[in-house]
Amino acid sequence: MEARVNNGPIPGRVVGLPTNPVVTPLLTDLYQFTMAYAYWKAGKHNERAVFDLYFRKNPFGGEYTVFAGLEECIRFIANFKFTEDEIAFIRDTLPGSCEDGFFDYLSGIDCSDVEVYAISEGSVVFPKVPLMRVEGPIAVVQLLETPFVNLTNYASLVTTNAARHRFVAGKSKILLEFGLRRAQGPDGGIGASKYCYMGGFDATSNVAAGRLFGIPLRGTHSHAFVSSFMSPDEIIDKSLQSSDGSSTCEDFVSLVHSWLSKIQWSNSFHGIFGETNQSELAAFTSYALAFPNNFLALVDTYDVMRSGIPNFCAVAVALSDLGYKAAGIRLDSGDLAYLSCETRKFFCKIEKEFGVSGFGKTAITASNDLNEETLDALNKQGHEVDAFGIGTNLVTCYAQAALGCVFKLVEINNQPRIKLSEDVSKVSIPCKKRSYRLYGKEGYALVDIMTGENEPPPKLGERLLCRHPFNESKRAYVVPQLVEELMKCYWPGSSDNPRVDLPPLKDIRDRCIKQLEQMRPDHMRRLNPTPYKVSVSAKLYDFIHFLWLNEAPVGELQ
Repeated sequence: MEARVNNGPIPGRVVGLPTNPVVTPLLTDLYQFTMAYAYWKAGKHNERAVFDLYFRKNPFGGEYTVFAGLEECIRFIANFKFTEDEIAFIRDTLPGSCEDGFFDYLSGIDCSDVEVYAISEGSVVFPKVPLMRVEGPIAVVQLLETPFVNLTNYASLVTTNAARHRFVAGKSKILLEFGLRRAQGPDGGIGASKYCYMGGFDATSNVAAGRLFGIPLRGTHSHAFVSSFMSPDEIIDKSLQSSDGSSTCEDFVSLVHSWLSKIQWSNSFHGIFGETNQSELAAFTSYALAFPNNFLALVDTYDVMRSGIPNFCAVAVALSDLGYKAAGIRLDSGDLAYLSCETRKFFCKIEKEFGVSGFGKTAITASNDLNEETLDALNKQGHEVDAFGIGTNLVTCYAQAALGCVFKLVEINNQPRIKLSEDVSKVSIPCKKRSYRLYGKEGYALVDIMTGENEPPPKLGERLLCRHPFNESKRAYVVPQLVEELMKCYWPGSSDNPRVDLPPLKDIRDRCIKQLEQMRPDHMRRLNPTPYKVSVSAKLYDFIHFLWLNEAPVGELQ
């Protein structure tokens, strides 16, 4: 296989390679190539076509979606070029009757004449409104359909899932993505880490994603580390230098044991717990010796309140003697609401009894197959968890398998096209369009409206009729206080349109958080959210229904 180089086929427009090296022009459905050949055979391959990429229904029973995957789409088209090996494979795959000229045509195509207009990545989006508008020679754009849908579908779904978890958890909680081991393969794991961070998570355990995207990394140790120790005698190097380097504790193990004894026999804790598990204490001590500045212990290997918490506190207070501050504990099983509250009480008693400043606020992290419903239940029960580590249900999007993005032809050779269906939700909205978000007096988004490309944009303070695309009776007047045009040019092709640069991941994340804050709370709630209004202008409404009637066959009754 010929190596791909990070230079892009289009001079002056260098964009990085796709994150996943399998994202090549072959990452498409076979029928895209059979259609491309048929277009070429008919002499239609260079006809100018416009496609819309959108989705029909918000996921997870909610009323909003977060758009993601745009950067990977732009990386894909910036490097879109068939290698000789790929063309040879296509030649062997397609029926033998395909003419040689078609393969010569494939060897010469790129995306230099393709234009991509899109809503900014990280934006809150809604059904029917195009996420991307792709214009170009129909055979080339057809070859982009499957990879574009693939690159945006999961990305938008998992970003939305992350945003929903953030909404339920609240702004003040730390959210950690721990899903790599349960993700659908390496690409699912990498993508989940990137898009969960975009959707509002604070860090990931995925080291590869941390390197690729600059996402903060978090992690401590597993139960295996705790159970691998048998006794404190296994700890060979027992010395620990103080945090300021001014002194050294030669036997940190003995210091830990002395603190455990003090805690056990103090008035505040006398009779609360007995002999703790000494192999667990050895593991905690060893880990603290390795990472005194970042000591966070998994405390449920044997028993949380009878062993894990007392052992942690003994090590943490010993660290405090040397000027270090323990990072906290992680709960991975049991009644998380109850255990977190009891742990917080324990920490507060340590602070009061032994004068360890700030110990009562030591961080408590919880994990163990958490999801939206669990977070909501914990909020209702009352808890003392500061951070949540969430994996399986988050990265697999367990509550819904796919978003259902589609890629539909809306115009060819400046002639609008429509796709009809007995299912009205599947009828496409024809022609090249512009999209706007209209905001009300309170600063919240009121409605998204699509207009024909050449219609004048909505004006501030001017009354505008917004119509449901298909339901005649659903309509409303809006007087916008702010008008935001949604689509921007991210790949101008051969046009003179200015190109919007792709922002860093951190900026996209900030945009996502800000956009979610601009949504009305009733659109965001988990149960019975208010549907957000998506509309078309009166002129576009009339045109949709004119074209619908013109294209629909007329029946004849016998």
